[in-house]
Amino acid sequence: MKKKLLSIIFAAIAVLFIAGCGEDDTLVMGFVPSQDSDEIADTVAPLAEKLSEELGREVEGKVMTNYTALVEAMGTNEVQIGFIPAFGYVLASQEHDVEVLLKSERFGSGSYVAQYIVRADSGIESLEDLEGKTWAYGDPTSTSGYLFPAAQIMDEFGVEDPSTEFFGNTVQSGGHDQSAIAVLEGEADVATTFDDVRTGLEEDYPEIMEETKILGYTDEIPNDTISVTKELDDELVAEIKEVFLSFNDDEEMIKIMNDVYNWDKIIEATDSEYDIVRDTYSKFSDLSIDDL
Repeated sequence: MKKKLLSIIFAAIAVLFIAGCGEDDTLVMGFVPSQDSDEIADTVAPLAEKLSEELGREVEGKVMTNYTALVEAMGTNEVQIGFIPAFGYVLASQEHDVEVLLKSERFGSGSYVAQYIVRADSGIESLEDLEGKTWAYGDPTSTSGYLFPAAQIMDEFGVEDPSTEFFGNTVQSGGHDQSAIAVLEGEADVATTFDDVRTGLEEDYPEIMEETKILGYTDEIPNDTISVTKELDDELVAEIKEVFLSFNDDEEMIKIMNDVYNWDKIIEATDSEYDIVRDTYSKFSDLSIDDL
C-alpha cells in the first residue's frame, strides 16, 4: 500500500513538472492608458518587440483599464512587468510583494512635486488663505493631485479631513488638466496638480500662465516605476533591468517612453525611495487597492 501511495505521489509530481515545463514563457508588460487605449497599444508594440529580442523570449504589451487592474494582474502574475506610479507601487509592494526596478527621469530629476494653482488676481498669498475656499483635484488616489497636498494641509493645520475641515467646498475634476482649467475659469479657488501642468495647456489656453500663479509646492514625490512580480527569478530580473537601462542609448526606445509617459530617461530605483509615499499613504487609512 505504501509503495502504491508513493508511486501515485511521484506520478503526480511528474505530471506537475511536465505541465510546468510546457507553460507559456511569455512575459507580459502592463500599461495604464495615458491616451486612447488602441493608440497606446500601438505605441508600445515596438518596445515589447525590442525587449523580446534582447531577452530571447516573447514579450507582450498589455494595456489595462486602470491601475487597480494592473496591480491586481501583477498580484496574480498575469502581468510580470508593470509601469506603475508611486502610490500604485506602494500598494502593489504592500499587497503583492511587487519589486521596483527602475523609475522615470523627467527634466533631469527622478522626483517631482505637487503644486497649488490659484488665479493671479485671487488675493490668495499663502496656504492659510485657502481655508474656506473651493479646492479642485483630479482624483482622491492621485499622489500629486490629492494625497500629498491633502497630507500637507493635514500636517500644517491639524485637520483630519481637509475636504471638510479646511476647505469650504471641493470639485473632483477627473484630471490634472481639468483642475487647472477649473481655477482658470473661476469654478474653483485652488487646484492641486503635478508641476507644471499648465505648460501642456498653453496651446489651448494661452492666457493660463498670466492669469494663474503657483502658490506653493509639496515635498518631493518619487517618479513612476517599472516594477516586477515576485515570481520572476533574480537572473531574469537582472536581465530585464539591464535591457531597460540600455534603452537610454536607443533614441527610438526613449522616444516611445516619452510618447507614452513623458519619460526622458530610465534610471535605477530603490524601494526605500518610496517610504515618503508610504508615510503619506498611512495618513489615509481608509484607502485600499480598490480605491486606485
